Amino acid sequence: MITLNLTLPDTSYPIHIGQGLLDQVDLLLPFLSSGKVAIVTNEVVAPLYLARLADPLRARGIDVVSIVLPDGEDHKDWQTLNRIFDVLLTERCERSTPLIALGGGVTGDMTGFAAACYQRGMPFIQIPTTLLAQVDSSVGGKTAINHPLGKNMVGAFYQPRAVIADMRLLDTLPDRELSAGLAEIIKYGLLGDADFFSWLEAHMAELRHRDMSALQYAVQRSCEMKAEIVAQDEKETGVRALLNLGHTFGHAIETGLGYGAWLHGEAVAAGMVLAASASHALGWLTHDDLARIRALIAAAGLPTQAPDLGIAQWQTLMTHDKKVQQGKVRLVLLQHIGQAVIVDDLPQDILQRVLTGADIQSSSH
Repeated sequence: MITLNLTLPDTSYPIHIGQGLLDQVDLLLPFLSSGKVAIVTNEVVAPLYLARLADPLRARGIDVVSIVLPDGEDHKDWQTLNRIFDVLLTERCERSTPLIALGGGVTGDMTGFAAACYQRGMPFIQIPTTLLAQVDSSVGGKTAINHPLGKNMVGAFYQPRAVIADMRLLDTLPDRELSAGLAEIIKYGLLGDADFFSWLEAHMAELRHRDMSALQYAVQRSCEMKAEIVAQDEKETGVRALLNLGHTFGHAIETGLGYGAWLHGEAVAAGMVLAASASHALGWLTHDDLARIRALIAAAGLPTQAPDLGIAQWQTLMTHDKKVQQGKVRLVLLQHIGQAVIVDDLPQDILQRVLTGADIQSSSH
């Protein structure tokens, strides 16, 4: 087991990464002093892992409340969030009762938001069951639900007490979900570590074949980078925005197609290609750089072509993004592979050509 620590001005917490951690109940016991815990999971994960987590806790005399939600991005809304509150109130859970998120990014985001809201704040722990959640959404304290007009538009910054990433939980992850997680891993190489990007090029086949040592290294490196960035900028007033590479385009895809039509990682992958294309048009990325990015995303089993939403819908959806400031769409672009920057003045002609898939020639803007 490897343990990283995310240290913030007001709190710090461990990120445990290893194999078989779900069965190491001692990792949880320091956070369960109230003698009661509520586990939030979904209909897919519950039959696989809920009993393995709950039974050892009950054997230690802990009262376990189970909350099983419907699965999918299209259920990441107020109605599903209220189901968590209904059970917490019915079971007389208190402010000191910890919530455990056992699931992917949707479950983790909703559990964290519920924990932030219920009685104005209760402790919660992340046990991510997808690769995407292990490397991204479980770390850093972003919690939210979706709104019909925009993804993750209603939420709170609220940090977990611990993150427990058990690599063996990926054994049951569908291939499509594994690829979606690889999108966020590729993102870390693109935005801040060219050597890691090269490592991913060399090891993508092992990652897709679920080689445990390769997956564990990829999760560790991704969490190291995210923890370092979040420690500098918890509330996303500066450098943390770099973690949104591909996300402004990606969120527009998810909202425009309807939540759940594309997985988050699939939309981010196509969004990263759009961001790379814009960076190439600005004269920052070379043609070879752009080709490498497309090739790695394709090798991960991810889309390299965004859907045609139409310019009007693209622009409407992108202006509803959380990263809009003073009416300007802020994009994360690439000066090089491994070096990202925030741009809020991308020329409209370049943006339109990128969004329409027009042949883009590099310029010297």
